[in-house]
Amino acid sequence: MSYLILAIFASVSVSIFLKLVRVQNIDVRQAILINYMTAIFLALLFLKPDFSQGLPKFGTAPSFIFIALGVLLPSVFIIMAKAVDRVGIVKSDAAQRLALFLPIIASFTIFNEVLTTQKAIGITLAFLALFLLVYKENIQKSYDVKSSIMVLLGVWLGYGVIDILFKQMSKLGNAFSVTLLITFVLAFVIMLGYLLIKRTAWQAKSLGSGVILGILNFSNILFYVKAHQAFKSDPTLVFAGMNIGVICLGTLVGLFLFKEKVSKINLSGVMIGMIAIWCLFYLQ
Repeated sequence: MSYLILAIFASVSVSIFLKLVRVQNIDVRQAILINYMTAIFLALLFLKPDFSQGLPKFGTAPSFIFIALGVLLPSVFIIMAKAVDRVGIVKSDAAQRLALFLPIIASFTIFNEVLTTQKAIGITLAFLALFLLVYKENIQKSYDVKSSIMVLLGVWLGYGVIDILFKQMSKLGNAFSVTLLITFVLAFVIMLGYLLIKRTAWQAKSLGSGVILGILNFSNILFYVKAHQAFKSDPTLVFAGMNIGVICLGTLVGLFLFKEKVSKINLSGVMIGMIAIWCLFYLQ
């Protein structure tokens, strides 16, 4: 449980940091790039990947995971940015949160988790809380739905698949650290290529902020994978607990730290979300 709590706090810290840097006119894309470089350094320092057996061979599970994640991590970031630009942050964030459907389905189909009555109650409450938390009033619909549906679908699929892949990574045992390191390297190369193609004007403050982002993001991913390893037979607990925990804590941080407007419906979602997490972890 401690790994999951740490992952939730690290994830919300990433969101807070990204919110703060946007106010400072920092290019988040450049920060994301250095974030991966920092994550590479931290993976080498703390995980100490064992290369004695060489790199994972193509066609094996580790190679599939690091290629998929290495491509998806920067790609979904770019897709998310386009979604925010086209339909706004509210719709984009909702698509990201509702991606929880995919890993929950994967829990009972790919990972062969047993659906108990207690888990069914917790999952039902989790999705009810999710819908209440993402609900926003008086949203102006000034966008073309047909032209935006694909980018929202990309956000939904991307984040859902990433969660499933991290669960797969948690099952690799000793190959986990090597796979995670190569994932960061590939993500860095792809993001660097994207910024070079865009002919980005480099900013020292944007690059410097990436170090802080990298520390937070590395912690988030590491603790999330560790949580899956701790609850290896119950991936639903981690998928739902992480998603609902992040959005509940994020809502409260937005309310008290940034003085954001939070409706009574959103607050009821926080309460139901906490009940859902309690049901998933303690109603056994």
